[in-house]
Parts: sequence; C-alpha cells; structure tokens
Amino acid sequence: MNSYGSAQPSRVAGLNRRRFVLGLASGVAGLASGAKSRAAWALTNPGEQTVLRGNHFDLTVGRQIVNKSGTPSWANAINGGVPGPVLRWREGDVVTINLTNKMPEMTGFHWHGIILPNPMDGVPGLEFPGIPSGETFTYRFPVVQSGTYWYHSHMGYQEQKGAYGALIIEPRGRPLIQADRDYVVVLSDWTDEDPQVIANNFKQQPEMYNFKRRLLGTFFADAEKSGLSTTIDERLQWADMRMDPTGIEAPTAYTYTYLINGHPPAANWTALFRPGERVRLRFINASAVSYYDIRIPGLSMDVVHVHGNDVVPVKVDEFRIGVAETYDVIVQPKDDQAYTIFAQSMGRSGFARATLAPRDGMEAPIPEMDDRPMRTMTDMGMPGMKPNQIGASSRDHTRIGGLDGERSAEIVGDLSRLPGHQKHVKRPPEAKSEPGIEQQFVAKTLTDRLGIPGDGLNHLKRRVLTLADLRSVRPGLDKRPPSREIVLRLTGNMNRFMWGFDGKKYTEVGPIDVMLGERFRLRMINDTMMSHPIHLHGMWMELENGQGDHRPYLHTVNVKPSESLSLLVTPLATGQWPLHCHILYHFEAGMFRTLRVLPRGA
Repeated sequence: MNSYGSAQPSRVAGLNRRRFVLGLASGVAGLASGAKSRAAWALTNPGEQTVLRGNHFDLTVGRQIVNKSGTPSWANAINGGVPGPVLRWREGDVVTINLTNKMPEMTGFHWHGIILPNPMDGVPGLEFPGIPSGETFTYRFPVVQSGTYWYHSHMGYQEQKGAYGALIIEPRGRPLIQADRDYVVVLSDWTDEDPQVIANNFKQQPEMYNFKRRLLGTFFADAEKSGLSTTIDERLQWADMRMDPTGIEAPTAYTYTYLINGHPPAANWTALFRPGERVRLRFINASAVSYYDIRIPGLSMDVVHVHGNDVVPVKVDEFRIGVAETYDVIVQPKDDQAYTIFAQSMGRSGFARATLAPRDGMEAPIPEMDDRPMRTMTDMGMPGMKPNQIGASSRDHTRIGGLDGERSAEIVGDLSRLPGHQKHVKRPPEAKSEPGIEQQFVAKTLTDRLGIPGDGLNHLKRRVLTLADLRSVRPGLDKRPPSREIVLRLTGNMNRFMWGFDGKKYTEVGPIDVMLGERFRLRMINDTMMSHPIHLHGMWMELENGQGDHRPYLHTVNVKPSESLSLLVTPLATGQWPLHCHILYHFEAGMFRTLRVLPRGA
C-alpha cells in the first residue's frame, strides 16, 4: 500500500534517523547507532503479505536473505516471505496443508490455538515425527472453530528468524462482528543476530541486552525521594535476589527491530479507510519475546475478539498484547485524517508503528513512549515495602477499562454426557520453603492482579484493558465444577538463565496425567520477576476472573510477577499436549511441560 520512500527524516521531529528507522527508544539509539545505520528509505520494499484461501495449501519454508533493519540477514521465510502468507480457512472445512522443509534442519509447524488431533499439532518429539530437511509432511484435519489465530515453527529458534504467519478462520453463517474493512496486523521482533548466539549470551551475561539498569545517579535520586535507609534496604533486597528491577524484557531493542506485517517503523505500513467506516484490526503478537502496549492516538478501540473468540465490546484507549496472543478491535474514524497505530514494547526500549489513513502516503505524529516501568518489591510479592516507595512503576489497584464478553468457541464432543463431580473448594497453595538452584526466590505474598493492566500501564489516565474485564458472550459449555486442582509454580533463575515449573526443567520431570473429559482447575503462581505468557496446546483454558459461567476462553494466559490465577480445563483429545511459556528463550531453557491426556478408564 505504500513505499519506504514515504517517510522523510525532516517529518519526524525529535527522532534521530536510527530511532525513526528501527523504532528505538532514545537511550538505546545512541548505544547501538553504529550497528545499523542505513536509512529506511534505502531499504527494499518487501511488498504486501500474500493471502491464501481455500482448503488446500502448499507451504515451503527455507533460508533466504531479507533486509528488515538496513542490514541484510538470513531468515526462515515461508513461501518467500517474512511473515509467511496469511492463511484463510472456513469453519466446517477439512484443510490439507503440504509443508515442504528446505531449511538445513528438522522443522514442524504448530497451528496456534487450533483444536485438532494430537499428531497434527506439529511439535517434533511428541506424537508428531517432525519434518526432516528436504521432505514434505501433509497436515490434514477438520476446522471446528473460527476467529483470529496464527501459525509458527515449533522447532528450536526458527520462529525468531521468520517462520510464522497469520491464520484467519471465517465462521459458518453470518459473523457476529460486522465491519466495512478487515486488516491483519502481525507484530513481531526481528533480530539480525543468530538466536542461538542470543541464547548463549543470556547464559554468560543475563543483563547483556538491558541498557536501562539503575546507576549511581538513580540511587541518589531515590534516596532523596524515599530516604537513604529505605533505598539501601531496597537495593540490598534486589542484590540478594540477584535481580534488577529494570529487567522487564529480554532481549530489548538493542538487538530487535519491531515490525508490523514485516515492516519496520519507517516503512509506514498503511491500512486505508473512508471516514465513518467500521475498521476491524486483527492484532497478532508473533514475537519471540516482546509484549506490546497498543494505542491509536485520537481513536478509541472496541475490543471485540480475544484469542479466537468474540467478546462483548468494550471501549478502551490501550491494551497490552502478550506474546502469542490475538486481539481484534473495531475503530471508526470520523475525520479525514491519518492516525498512528503505535505499539511500544513493554520495557519501553522501542516501538512498532503503522498508519490508519484515508489515503496512501499519509502520516500522523508518532507519540513519545511512556516512562519505562520498573519492578518494586511489592511486584515481587515481598513484604515490607510500600508499592510506590521505590521505582518508576506505580501500583494502582483500581479497575481500569470495562470489557464485557466473548463468544464461546466450539468444542468437539457432547460434554454434557460426562459424569459430574463434587464441588471443589479452593484453598491457597502453600509456598515452597526454600528456592533451589533453578528457582531464585518464592513470592511470599500472592496477589490477584487480573484487575490491573500491568507494569507501565497502572498509573496512566488512559482506559486500559484488563483480564478481569473479559466476559464471554455465551456461557461455557462445561458446567461441571472441577474435580481437582493442579498447581504449577512458574520458576526461574535469571542469573543462570534457567526457567521451568516448580523449580524443574522439562528434562527433569515427566508429563502431568489427566483424563479425557476430566474437569480440572489449573492454578499458576509466578515466582519470577518477569511476566510469562503460558500457552496450552489442544484445549481451551477458561480464566476464572469473576465472570461466572461467562469465563473467557483463552489459549494463552499472561501471568504477572507474584500473581496467582486459576483456569478451568476440559481435555478434548488424547495425547501429549505441551504447556509452556511462549517467550521462546524461556521455553528453550526449560519452561515446558506436557499434559498427557489418557482415555477414560485407562
């Protein structure tokens, strides 16, 4: 819709050339300016995404050179593109996908959020054999749902270097959501580095990509604000945990260029509209690591669709999208002007940017990024520190936003015939007494944080979406109470870059056994300083967020530091189904388990 030449440096006040090209925060730009300095208008326009429709698809993934940052680098391109083509399926069809692997190593594609037979899930090493180099595998399965999803490699770090794409499933009959325009907006974090090198860097120097750590000047500023004793106390607690309160995201924009539909900020990817039209924007976070806070200055957004399921609209100014999540919004611009689609990274190290405009070539001002968030001892579940004593992040426990709704996704099978169970009585789980080598600390005070947006958003006056706001349009299909509770603690050692559940890596534990059709509660407790997007394959998680039977159906849930949340799950098909953090470097470092769904009576 546009060319890289549409962005001229004189039109971007306050941004140096590298910051504008790559969407860097001002502080990071000066540190890395020598790495990638070619102007955006000198890049080659990669063109628009290919859209493939129907029920038969041929995909090829292979290595090729791309230029996303001003420096040519290798990528795992799907049908020649990064991202890969948008696949459009239709609910009720049986789809066939022939995937040919021309990369030098094995691969397997996962259809994220899709309910399907276990051998089609695409995770090499479980019940899927993997696709060796030079070979083709045929996926074939019925499409039993509709909505906004995505697909990606589930092998090593292939996803980080481009092996991902959007997946849109049209519903049977008339869609609940009506719009005049419909756009897919794929967010991703691109690096010219080899992801294996990044992983090795984390092992040797976990804070390597964090250039916003506190220095001596911030110590004196905090001491003046909060008192010397309090400041020393707080610094000693962080030192004792071997953590840094600025470690919100890793890696950062020091190595990343944040993309929208494969375009860096200066490319100005543009979605067109006529004033008064309803425009549907399907946001997909296909990043390996990065969370984004999304807003369109001058426009409110109606959140209408979450994780493939329709929701009763809520009007917000901003929402946070975690790794692997999908959110659809409706906007209705009234004026004949351009608007900036602005997605700043959660750690405020950089941003992605696109434009919503009545004519191609138009631009709107790029807003300044918000202040960086910073963890506090309260965030970490540690007693004795007031929420706002130290650090830039404030903790506002008032409810912000006001979302209602979601359409219940279709589930295969008649669950009403399954036997009922006695009502489960919730009891808070006991914290482990001592952290181990793979667990730096245990949160002493757990918090229900579903009603707050998240660090960096809690103090804003803008209306921001929260998980507590999500309410399904229709009640859930399985009305039974859970028969038992499975508790998993999210654990890690940032200093050693070890991640896992219950202080163990995937290689140290076996599967969690559940029965087909069993109704259980999955409780997750975050004992780390980072947010974790936990994804469960092959079945829905119903978030217990105070909405009664109208719980939202999720395939990925963001768990904040020192947060305890619970979800209800009913397994739909037998087999081993992964449960893992979708931050790729955490997943590869051990934050992975499987639910082994056994046949009833086994």
